Amino acid sequence: MTSYGRNHDPGQNKVLLEEINGQQQDLKQIIQETEALFQQITNTPITPQQHQTSPSLSFTKKIEASVFRLTGEQFRIQQPTRVLLDHDGNVVPDWKDRLDEEYNRLLENLNKEINVVDCGAVGDGQTDCTEAFKQAIGDGRVKVIVPPGVYITKGIVLPSWTWLTGAGVGTTTIKLHDKAAKGTRLITNANHWKGNHHLFVQDLSLNWNVERLGSIPKTSTWGNHSSCLTYANVTYGWVKNVEGINPGLHCFDISSTLYNYAGDGYRARGGSNYVWLDHLIGYGFGDDGITTHHSDYVFISNSHMCDPSGRAHQQGYSNSNGFEIDDGSRNVLLVNNSSARCFGGVEIKAHENSSAASNVAIIGHISMNDNRSFNFRHIGHHKKRDLESRSAYNIIAANLAAIAPVYSDLYKDSAPRGMVVSAYKNVVINQFTVVGDPDYDFHGNPVIAVQYRARNIILNKVTVKDFTNRGPCIKVYGGENRADSVKIADCIPEEFELGTGTEDIKIFKNDKGIN
Repeated sequence: MTSYGRNHDPGQNKVLLEEINGQQQDLKQIIQETEALFQQITNTPITPQQHQTSPSLSFTKKIEASVFRLTGEQFRIQQPTRVLLDHDGNVVPDWKDRLDEEYNRLLENLNKEINVVDCGAVGDGQTDCTEAFKQAIGDGRVKVIVPPGVYITKGIVLPSWTWLTGAGVGTTTIKLHDKAAKGTRLITNANHWKGNHHLFVQDLSLNWNVERLGSIPKTSTWGNHSSCLTYANVTYGWVKNVEGINPGLHCFDISSTLYNYAGDGYRARGGSNYVWLDHLIGYGFGDDGITTHHSDYVFISNSHMCDPSGRAHQQGYSNSNGFEIDDGSRNVLLVNNSSARCFGGVEIKAHENSSAASNVAIIGHISMNDNRSFNFRHIGHHKKRDLESRSAYNIIAANLAAIAPVYSDLYKDSAPRGMVVSAYKNVVINQFTVVGDPDYDFHGNPVIAVQYRARNIILNKVTVKDFTNRGPCIKVYGGENRADSVKIADCIPEEFELGTGTEDIKIFKNDKGIN
């Protein structure tokens, strides 16, 4: 069986998904079917649940929220991105043509090409090349070539109209200097406040060199610092064929200038827009492999994140995800990615005091030995006394595979699940295969959980197999914070558990379909 380690080629994920599902996938049909199901639920009105009470905030928390509102803006749910097939049969967002046009503009605005060695860089793994990179990059409008070798730097900043390219992953490595501060971003854009545009990083490895910190209990500082690559307030960006190694926080962070915690209904200003991450590898991350915050129109494809350290968190409480679509992110498309041995393979979420990610689509993903293969939640908006989420809307996911979810030392008390849907509304899961390890005791846990005020949920064509001592295939939790309005169709085997008080639960037999 494929181990999905750091040498895994995510370019094989599409073929591997067909092997796991046992059939060749007609992506056009899958996408059309998924969009039709999504239209079905979005045409169903949602009535807010009753008896909600506003949380009682401390004076400090009230002051903190007021400060964040000064740099924030109102959150609005946008028109969802449409998922398309291009002329080569690749799954792409409907806005990719715009990004392609801007790529051509980048090429037109590169006035020169410079080899960083000609500016004094030495790829011997010892020489400090920080000044050589500064000289080569200058004020931008340049393509900087980084030949084979290991280049030591205290951090690289990219002005607009800059293309930084190496000779390939494992061939060209940029490594953080042993004396670099813990909060250093190995590569980032030059101006987080005014923003930058038209940036391309390609064909190299980024080693954050966490070893320089020794055995300290926390490897990151705050916000979007301490990562291999951070795009903050970047419009039109590309990162392709890049490896992220052992960052204190994230391998790749597509972000706003600052994170924002003004409350649900607000998001940060200065988010990134129109960014494509393709064929990225990441491992050893202190928090997440790839993450997005308060950013719109992000395309993540053919990438693999595995084996986090979790050291950005307290030991045993590490919410380290392979792919995390976080606070305030909108219109994010993930295609044919994979994750292994993370807390969450893909987590779509928000913190209690921020707006949730919305309009997120996943077409093809393999999760191997993640604790919660797919985890969708808005923290702090789950219980009866919590305010209902104003922003946790619109997820579509198709052609998914979860292989052997397990208990994890990353988060010691978290029971394994193939999928958890909490608080979100308007969620479609279409064609989902969950394969257990027959030699692993699942301790009676449900494989899929729909819970904590989730509503307008469709689970279509779900297959669960090879588990030992599992609970129901799908459990819809009841009680005061029950999930309602759930449709389940074509589930093999048809083993469900419905909690007390759940309403509007419809189960369709295999030959009937959802109508």
